[in-house]
Amino acid sequence: MSISTDSTAAAERLKPLHADVYSRFDAVRERSILGLGAAGLNAAQACCDRHCGSGATALVYRRKDGGRDTYTFEQLRDSSDRFAQVLRDEGVGPGDRVAGLLPRTPELLTTILAAWRLGAVYQPLFTAFGPKAIEHRVSTSQAKVIVTDSVNRPKLDGLETSARIATVQSGRKPVPERDLDFHTEIAGRRPGLGPVMRAPDDPFLIMFTSGTTGPAKPLLVPLEALAGFAGYMRYAIDLRPEDRFWNIADPGWAYGLYYAITGPLLLGHATLLYDGAFSVDALIEVIREEGITNLAGAPTAFRHVIAAGPEAVRDIRGRLRAVSSAGEALNPEVIRWFAEHLQALIHDHYGQTELGMVLCNHHALRHAVNPGSAGVSVPGVRVVVVDDAGHELAPGNPGNLAVDRRNSPLFWFKGYEGVATPSLGNRYYLSGDIAELNTDGSISFVGRADDVITSSGYRIGPFDVESALLEHPAVVEAAVIGKPDPVRTEIVKAFVVLAKGVEPTADLAERLRGYVKERLSAHAYPREIDFVASLPKTPSGKIQRFILRNQEKQPSGEK
Repeated sequence: MSISTDSTAAAERLKPLHADVYSRFDAVRERSILGLGAAGLNAAQACCDRHCGSGATALVYRRKDGGRDTYTFEQLRDSSDRFAQVLRDEGVGPGDRVAGLLPRTPELLTTILAAWRLGAVYQPLFTAFGPKAIEHRVSTSQAKVIVTDSVNRPKLDGLETSARIATVQSGRKPVPERDLDFHTEIAGRRPGLGPVMRAPDDPFLIMFTSGTTGPAKPLLVPLEALAGFAGYMRYAIDLRPEDRFWNIADPGWAYGLYYAITGPLLLGHATLLYDGAFSVDALIEVIREEGITNLAGAPTAFRHVIAAGPEAVRDIRGRLRAVSSAGEALNPEVIRWFAEHLQALIHDHYGQTELGMVLCNHHALRHAVNPGSAGVSVPGVRVVVVDDAGHELAPGNPGNLAVDRRNSPLFWFKGYEGVATPSLGNRYYLSGDIAELNTDGSISFVGRADDVITSSGYRIGPFDVESALLEHPAVVEAAVIGKPDPVRTEIVKAFVVLAKGVEPTADLAERLRGYVKERLSAHAYPREIDFVASLPKTPSGKIQRFILRNQEKQPSGEK
């Protein structure tokens, strides 16, 4: 299967598209994408109410016990209307924050839409968070109501907050007497609460970045960001009416909340929620039984699929029309494997909590697609590579990945709430990532600024070394860092997770070094290799190289 769509330079191909989007931005945002009229905008109306009357399915809910339920837009409208009345009675109004500590269930969608219906701001709380992480986010946001379930409710015990707690009864655990009983409260209410209209720059989400240092920083997502979310679903995901779509990302994080919940509903398309732990067997079962044709997720999940082997995916071979990857750079080996064994075209997409997705190999646009490249700018956003002085760099020169704010009408980030934002300059927003412009207009990801390795005067991106290691059949996962060295400044060190049944030996380490040297370069191979059982990751699946770097800075006896 070919993974290149057009040899024409992407930059030239996208010029008229960008110009068209720029010139029509207000009309597109206010009419065809959001349905915004003179009265204002409401996210619940845009993502739910305006699709009522079609009879279309809005949610497919797969329970971990194998059960399955479907919900129409009308059903979601009515349930969120009733719960919005509960929130209103608790004093929630426009601009107030409602936090959700919920698994992927229909009650999660009801809570999100109910908050939006009131013009309030929804705050996601990942269910794997512990009490300290939850308390920081809730106290910072000043949430008025926290919605949870019986399983997660104990995490809120002892929480220093004045927020009212509403609990969804789950399993055999009862709802505490002091809490609002979610289902009891909505059972006696009748729908009839109209959506509260807001201005495009009013927030509808409050998110927290998962930085590597310091406490997570809050940022507000304005309603106008919906235009970019819709554009991503149309052009990058290529979501079509006939598609069966599944974004496996957790809605407790940006990619899942933006593009598993908001994006498909915004386009009037059904989303799918699976209330179970990730496993390759479960992934394949859902794809097969639901007839999934359009899949999105993180490279970590896709690498687990590869580790399971070709036989494991035999039943879904040829079923996936489009696969999208986001969260960290997609290694070329994953692209080749999906093409060979799944007959599926998998594209890499890049974004941040602060931006949404802004750099993509688009499934619905014609442009050159190079394995290892993050793609080209999405319509409405101009992504560039700049040096430390803020000058845009020519192809072939690694620099800071940035957004040109003056030429990006879909750029919505205004800075962190109550926290200094040095990355937000007058002209450019600096992402903190290192990238390189290619001659065809695409941009390749090199690594986080802190991840780039300086060895004997060379700047080495960990992504390239990791990708080379992953091409070896013995390797399932790899993380590469710079280890301090008195002669070379740093040396390249790799941490490698081996495939099942492969023994970690000195001979294998030497063969891997030679393998990378042959495929990459004589200076960019890992001089040291540690075989490990697993790699440190964020809850959303991103490799935490800084933890590995910190380990190497400690005296050997303290590791």
